[in-house]
Amino acid sequence: MHIDLAEVRATAEKYYRDGDFYCSEAVVKTIKDAFVLDYDDSVIALASGFPIGIGRSGCTCGAVTGGVMALGMVFGRTQPRDERVNKALALAKELHDEFRNNHKSLCCRVLTKDLTLGTPAHKEQCVALTGEVAECVARLILREKEESI
Repeated sequence: MHIDLAEVRATAEKYYRDGDFYCSEAVVKTIKDAFVLDYDDSVIALASGFPIGIGRSGCTCGAVTGGVMALGMVFGRTQPRDERVNKALALAKELHDEFRNNHKSLCCRVLTKDLTLGTPAHKEQCVALTGEVAECVARLILREKEESI
């Protein structure tokens, strides 16, 4: 499977920049389409409550929560007691830790502390974080798929 990570990043960023989707939605849509996952676009609705730090509360970054959802689409479980949950949890932690290491926080309020909501600077930062998370998720999926071959 060939996935261009730069293209994944650019696609997620474009969805956000163009106003098509917010961060979490853009990540879910991008990963679903890039990996041709067996979900219709209604799965994007599941991500609609997470932008701007979970419902505009300023808590956990929506891009990261969208990334966790996207990892769950690939590695999550649907059956009781399925051990797949352990892979999903490990990858979600890896995404969390990488983002925290890069930005020192996952809190939307902290990440946007010096920015005014709705300004071009705020939007561009969130666009960049959305692309970064989508690329990281795609990289994790590719790595895990290669290891399972």
